Amino acid sequence: MIHTSDLIESLVTATMPIRRLPSPWARTGTWLVLAVALTGMLALVHGLRPDFAVRMQQSEFRVSLLASLLTGALAALAALMTSLPDRSRSWLLLPVPTAVLWMSAIGYGCLTDWVRLDTAQMHWDEVLSCFLTLLLSSAPLSALMFWMIRHAARLRPRGPILCAGAAVAALTATALSLLHQFDASIMILLWNFGTVALVTAVDTAVGRRVVSGIDS
Repeated sequence: MIHTSDLIESLVTATMPIRRLPSPWARTGTWLVLAVALTGMLALVHGLRPDFAVRMQQSEFRVSLLASLLTGALAALAALMTSLPDRSRSWLLLPVPTAVLWMSAIGYGCLTDWVRLDTAQMHWDEVLSCFLTLLLSSAPLSALMFWMIRHAARLRPRGPILCAGAAVAALTATALSLLHQFDASIMILLWNFGTVALVTAVDTAVGRRVVSGIDS
């Protein structure tokens, strides 16, 4: 039978060192840097929207752009804050004011354009380009954000996951507003929050935390 001192010694020897996570502020900054870098690369490849200079002179466009950018940043911070067990759930309310402003500034979006235009007038190449940009911008941001909040899945996953989806949706909308002429906000919201709904539904159906499987 092993002696207590030997057991303690073996446990100490086998223990893996614990690495402290960077602060939520630092991780939010890292995520935002990736978002800016992705948008910059897409702008180099695709180019800014042809009417960008004209649109920037319109106050409603500037408000919408700023609101979506702030919503993305604040929602990312809220997701990372609430992924920690010692932080208040009140952080989930952080992006609400800018999100309300962003929602109020959203126009018809891609789906409305499809309804309004007949088949002969429909810009399917622009629609395809828009959707491709959506995938290229949202997929890396989603992957990094879900990796950052992976440990929250063991504790209280739904709040951080919802804020993560909002963060990705808002910054994807910001990128597409800079690159494409028509408002793609509706398609962005459907895509990103559809993903959030799917993750939450699977999480409930299988009776375990899905994101907790995404471990380092």
